[in-house]
Amino acid sequence: MDKRPPTTMSAEIKPNEMKLVDDTFNPIGPVPTGPGEVIDADEKRVVHDSVFGDITEDGPNYRNVGWVRSVALMMKTQIGLGVLSMPAVLDTLGIVPGVILICVIGGITTWSDYMVGVFKLRHPAVYGVDDVGQLIFGRTGREMMSVAFCLFFTFVAGSAMLSVSIALNAVSMHATCSAAFVAIAAIVGFAFASIQTLGKIGWIAWVGVSSIIIAVFTVTIAVGLQDRPAAAPQAGPWQSDYKLFGKPSFTQAISACSSIIFSYAGTPAFFNIAAEMRNPRQYTRGLIICQSVISVTYIVVGVVVYYYCGSYVASPAPGSAGPLLKKVAYGIGLPGLLVSTLLSIHLPSKFIFVRMLRGSRHLTANTATHWISWIASTAGVTLVAYVIASGIPVFGSLVSLIGALLGTLLCFQPMGCMWLYDNWKTEKRTVGWSLMVTWSAFVIVSGTFLMVAGTYGSIKGIMASSSSGAWSCADNSGSA
Repeated sequence: MDKRPPTTMSAEIKPNEMKLVDDTFNPIGPVPTGPGEVIDADEKRVVHDSVFGDITEDGPNYRNVGWVRSVALMMKTQIGLGVLSMPAVLDTLGIVPGVILICVIGGITTWSDYMVGVFKLRHPAVYGVDDVGQLIFGRTGREMMSVAFCLFFTFVAGSAMLSVSIALNAVSMHATCSAAFVAIAAIVGFAFASIQTLGKIGWIAWVGVSSIIIAVFTVTIAVGLQDRPAAAPQAGPWQSDYKLFGKPSFTQAISACSSIIFSYAGTPAFFNIAAEMRNPRQYTRGLIICQSVISVTYIVVGVVVYYYCGSYVASPAPGSAGPLLKKVAYGIGLPGLLVSTLLSIHLPSKFIFVRMLRGSRHLTANTATHWISWIASTAGVTLVAYVIASGIPVFGSLVSLIGALLGTLLCFQPMGCMWLYDNWKTEKRTVGWSLMVTWSAFVIVSGTFLMVAGTYGSIKGIMASSSSGAWSCADNSGSA
């Protein structure tokens, strides 16, 4: 039995507490070496984790995510029916520049994601992006990153609730008020988001990822087989008006870039996923699979749908395949949208929960304080996300603004700073070191430019947009 006292780490992470430790431990007993292996109950013990403190079988096991489930969690933080916004991106930029930009942004964010795993191994006490802000920029950096993370994922949760309402409207042919469907999404999301650990949510994430991928490829195949998209003129000859090279204005181009960045914006959640992995050294394996699958999906779906539909991609995009296939696609994708809702509620809730109870035995023990804090966190995030989604008429435009402002901030600049923080003072200043300094600086500068420009484009979009009323009952699934 490990007789070390419970962690006394305060909410403030200090650099001298960041010591490299054995990353391969299993919180309750040894790590299974293969699927289905059973660990003898007699081998279970108390294990001390740099983030969660003492983990025992008397409380939730916060270090029980295997690399296979980490793939599902990583993919689900990024991929949703929003992948069907890629044809619109290509319509703005053209197929060739659009595909190149998807690859470039995908490459940069993959490096950012990789740095999350490297930084976690070097600094085991890091739980979230706020701890990175604390290490590099002190208290100000911590608070700024905390607000950015919680605000970003709360808006994502609201967006997911609206997506569920769109799917329910499409499948049911607007059987009831849209505001009621948003409330249903919030209630279901809260119920499943209250599952305490990502290890237990992992299998649900696989269901969500599978349903989304099947749904988007159903739409993709359908638009390739039909005579013309549902939104195109139905009389007379028709030919797709796809463009290899577009001629967008600056605002249009930046908005398209922001859409791609938002599609890869799961990066800040990867800290939390790595923190709950049984073996963080397997993080990179899961990351490579995740980024490869979603990048191929984005390119294939974007190119194929845009090639066959041209500028007549319906909004929402599943309508491009016609009314029947739209219902089918939303029906198949509904579980994935619900998983997006629960996961985007769970992540900021867990973030708040850990920050409140870190350093206390209540973090990993089934005490009244533990449960009251946890349920209060999930209920609070759910309520705020629901009110924002239903009560703000310009919600869609605000999501674009939050994505451009905070999504870029959380995916680019911190990771460049992380590499410099760990490597700037090295005595071996080789050519490779110089190249990495240049690369890290490029990521910081390009991220800052895209953040400012994307925010400008989003504000312009808000000024030009029209909106429906708060708590609207109107059908939001489109008429196609």
